[in-house]
Amino acid sequence: MRSLLSVALLAAALPAWASPTTFHIVSNNNPGPWPEILGAVGFRAAAVNQAGIFVLRADVPGSTDWAVRVENGAFVILEGESAVAELFGFRQSSVNVRVASLTDTHLPQVPVIWQTAQELPRFEVPASARIVAKERWTGAPLVAGMRSGKGAVLWLATAPGERGYERYPYLLQALADLGLDPPFRSARLWAFFDSAYRLRADSDYLARRWRAAGIAALHVAAWHFFEPDAAGDVYLRDLISACHRQGILVYGWLELPHVSEKFWDDHPEWREQTALQQDAQLDWRKLMNLRNPGCFQAVAAGVQALIGRFDWDGVNLAELYFESLEGAANPARFTPMNRDVRDEYRRTHNVDPLDLFRAPRDEAALRPFLDYRADLARRMQSEWVSEIEKSRRSHPDLDVVLTHIDDRFDRTMRDALGADVTASWPLADKHGLTFLVEDPATVWNLGPQRYAEIARRYPKSERLAVDINVVERYQDVYPTRQQTGTELFALVHQAATAFPRVALYFENSIQAPDWKLLSAAAATVTRAEQMGSRRVVESPRGVGIPWRGGVLVDGEPWPVRDDSVVWLPPGTHVVEPAPEAGGLHIETFNGEMTSAHVQRSGAVEFAYRSSARALAVLNRKPARVLIDGAERPPELMGEQTIALPRGQHVVTIQ
Repeated sequence: MRSLLSVALLAAALPAWASPTTFHIVSNNNPGPWPEILGAVGFRAAAVNQAGIFVLRADVPGSTDWAVRVENGAFVILEGESAVAELFGFRQSSVNVRVASLTDTHLPQVPVIWQTAQELPRFEVPASARIVAKERWTGAPLVAGMRSGKGAVLWLATAPGERGYERYPYLLQALADLGLDPPFRSARLWAFFDSAYRLRADSDYLARRWRAAGIAALHVAAWHFFEPDAAGDVYLRDLISACHRQGILVYGWLELPHVSEKFWDDHPEWREQTALQQDAQLDWRKLMNLRNPGCFQAVAAGVQALIGRFDWDGVNLAELYFESLEGAANPARFTPMNRDVRDEYRRTHNVDPLDLFRAPRDEAALRPFLDYRADLARRMQSEWVSEIEKSRRSHPDLDVVLTHIDDRFDRTMRDALGADVTASWPLADKHGLTFLVEDPATVWNLGPQRYAEIARRYPKSERLAVDINVVERYQDVYPTRQQTGTELFALVHQAATAFPRVALYFENSIQAPDWKLLSAAAATVTRAEQMGSRRVVESPRGVGIPWRGGVLVDGEPWPVRDDSVVWLPPGTHVVEPAPEAGGLHIETFNGEMTSAHVQRSGAVEFAYRSSARALAVLNRKPARVLIDGAERPPELMGEQTIALPRGQHVVTIQ
């Protein structure tokens, strides 16, 4: 990954087939953060004679051979002032500028703030270079790129910083603009969706965008549709249909004990109470007292009706515990303190919980109530998962997800929210649901490596997933308040490496420049080798590789591909070119495909497993579908998308 060789030797050793999917850092034993930057979207380190991307740190000697290398297709990244940078026309002037913030062409409206300002020389850049980032007030160039022959050069005024994103968040987008395409794709991401932010957006446009970004399932804020509404119901049905046509599952996302705005207005008698005996309208959520039998029955009936009105693929029971992050220290936000909970606790402990908040507060007496509160959250989660499972009588393919805040990394969450992962985790095994772990706001300022630490505290299970909150953070963070660019890609990549599934909260908060590289960041590959025209790829959960034309996988014609990507199942596979073949193709599939092949008749047979209904997008309308050997009428969603049952099955499509 690092070496300091003569450029002449480097040029002689570079084979003609070297492709810009691997990188080599040329430096005096100091790679900096470049392995993390480039690795965040799937580029892999390689020996000097096998790389197509070269990072030349400031201590690299100059040579005209680098210009030849770029002309022949290499991508070269330069840091600051160096002989090689001057060779390409990036020259230091005698004028200095103080850099504390910058603007980037990828998102010019978002200020990029450096934690520590730097005094830097102002550089001149060649006329053919496009300035990507510049100092906010003087316009001094800080990042610039240019194409040259078959390759390209990206120049930075300084090193990128310790973590790789605290100075120039959009380096990977800048490389993509120069034509550097990441080597892998994923189609396994989940994303949360709130229609309040998207009412004027075209559903078909959004669905195509989500599919291109690797979104496999959308979790839709269902509280907006809790009560029937003619216009709202048409909107949601159109959205679900658009997603299904693109092979995207749609889950109803519930935020109990928030039910809906109308339910709150119609039932003041059932509103949750804080420790100050105020109605629990906390942030955007308006909490109801689900321990009241009448309230429970009304909400349960409403949830069943909601599930029945729409063609959901699953239900996400999210954040069913209590407020707030400050716990008992803030009585104005502390719940549940409704009459039903207080009466239940009084019967078992002979104490009214309100008395626990009288001054001076007795911390020892508060302890049993906090334990009771955590157990109550577990009981409520179990009750509501059981309620949702009743819908499987009429919707047998319905999947269930429990979104639960983590209390193993930040252990204060149990007392603050009543969230107890140890108590709730058995629900995953009992009900076969996906357990979606959300990291609390208290750790959003920590780096991507936290996901490996969080995952280490959980059992190894395919039912485990993690939720990344892409939002403005309340801590002092740099260079941007919200995760974007390299920081976001590193978060997604580390999370996808540590967890079987990654969800993003929420799709509307993803910045426009980030969409193109999300799928690459989510891909997980443990081995990738180039052997002439053949590629060997190993992935624990399946992966897509950019590809055009005919293809063989493991020596056989491969039917799971579209015009630009070949999709591989989990495991190790050999991919190689072949004459273009027509016939039936599966362009995308959102279950876990375990095998596939083309029969002599041209039919495609594949095996899969899925916790929800699976959707296969084909390149043409199917004529015949067999599931586990039995012919069934194709369940079409549009002309070219078929729905398949949850579970483990073998399918033949003609």
